[in-house]
Amino acid sequence: MADTTQRSGIKPRRRSLIESLEIDLRLLGMIGAFAVICLIFQIMTGGLLEGRFLTPRNIFTLTIQTVSVAIMATGMVFVIVTRHIDLSVGSVLATCSALMAMTQTVYLPDFFGVSLGSPVIAPLAIIVGLVAGALIGAFHGWLVGYLTIPAFIVSLGGLLVWRNVAWFLTRGQTIGPLDDTFASFGGTAGTLGETWSWILGIVATLAALWGLWSARRTKISHDFPVKPVWAEIVVGLIIAVGILGFVAILNSYTLPPGVVQREFESLGCADVETCVVGYGLPISVLVLIAVGVGMTVVATRTRFGRYIFAAGGNPEAANLSGIDTRFLTVKIFALIGFLCALSAVVASARQTFHSNDIGTLDELRVIAAAVIGGTALSGGIGTIYGAILGALIMQSLQSGMVMMNVDAPLQNIVVGLVLVAAVWVDIVYRKRLGVR
Repeated sequence: MADTTQRSGIKPRRRSLIESLEIDLRLLGMIGAFAVICLIFQIMTGGLLEGRFLTPRNIFTLTIQTVSVAIMATGMVFVIVTRHIDLSVGSVLATCSALMAMTQTVYLPDFFGVSLGSPVIAPLAIIVGLVAGALIGAFHGWLVGYLTIPAFIVSLGGLLVWRNVAWFLTRGQTIGPLDDTFASFGGTAGTLGETWSWILGIVATLAALWGLWSARRTKISHDFPVKPVWAEIVVGLIIAVGILGFVAILNSYTLPPGVVQREFESLGCADVETCVVGYGLPISVLVLIAVGVGMTVVATRTRFGRYIFAAGGNPEAANLSGIDTRFLTVKIFALIGFLCALSAVVASARQTFHSNDIGTLDELRVIAAAVIGGTALSGGIGTIYGAILGALIMQSLQSGMVMMNVDAPLQNIVVGLVLVAAVWVDIVYRKRLGVR
């Protein structure tokens, strides 16, 4: 092709910076939208330099508030990609949260004599919740896949059923406090600390750079086109700065003086006056990172993931090619049920108790996060990282409006308008690319 171009006298088109870096325009647009939102709220909460939105404390809070919805949004991508919907995720979260709270405070102490503080109570409670979530999801998938009941109806019924199952499990009471080990999955009660956060950040950076180098080597070995070396270096620098910068921000959020005065000896400080200790990476964020990586691998590197996107792109062709779409539906809904239970761990641990309103309206936030992240409601298209970034954008909007003392009804109006605008932009984007 290059020889033909040279012989014809036609100069090859010069690639733009974006084309050279091979950056996903949709991802770039979402990052840009997130940056604009952050700057607007930073200016409106005190000015560009004195604002309160981009402080380490608020960024730390924003990350742990995003985790619960983001975990479920990764599963919602698979559901929507296969042209289904799940309106029950908030209610399933509530049931799993109630079941885990009752396991810790009632079932294990009363029936097995295992009290709070026992090293086995948190793992057992989490296992019970995860199994329950997966079974509930599998039941929904069986109704959709084998009984051919529309997913909208099944999940709408689940929204009503499981919310009230949670109420009956707790008799409408708030259950707590929860086990300390369990509560460590919630945020400030469980972090890695500065040292381990830096270690993990460095390891993650090296792993990401190795992944770039490995992918380039694989492309070269198969005679595929690759980015220029300078473009690879730029992408690597962006990734490294992003990871290490995020760790630095979280480490710069330090423990309150009261906590330091009370626990300075256990923190390894010799003098309470000079003791400054950063929180570091929350365990809940680490869980989200693990889920994001795992779900991305499932979506892009496994037969299960290929079947999901094949069934969503063309269900009839998927059936004719031998894919058991009914059982596939069961597995997809079981997966999102499992993720709802995992989100319930994070959500109830952050509160350190189970409340009746936990997970309320989460189904709308989860769907919005997936759609804003680029998952097509027509099926067949979606990314895990897009859903996580969509959840972060949604939470940023809500957190910023809370800081500005915007009334709750107006917050919901803004979020609704943003969701509609995001779908419209997605439609325009696909039309220009010639994608359905």
